[in-house]
Amino acid sequence: MAKNITLSADDMLIKLAREKARRENTSLNQLFRGWVKKYVNRDNIENEYDRLMDNMADVKTDRKFSREEMNER
Repeated sequence: MAKNITLSADDMLIKLAREKARRENTSLNQLFRGWVKKYVNRDNIENEYDRLMDNMADVKTDRKFSREEMNER
């Protein structure tokens, strides 16, 4: 169940944010929900990143790659 909350901000800032959200085919409500979800999961994402880097600690290259090689797809 969704819970309503009340936030406050400068009137002009809200107006500009609503206009920008409308241009992006979204709403301030959707943007806020996305922000809250990212905020809550931020620690989890950081922990996952740290685990990934730990798992890749043994990966070594024997040379530096050229710019072209790094940009190959």
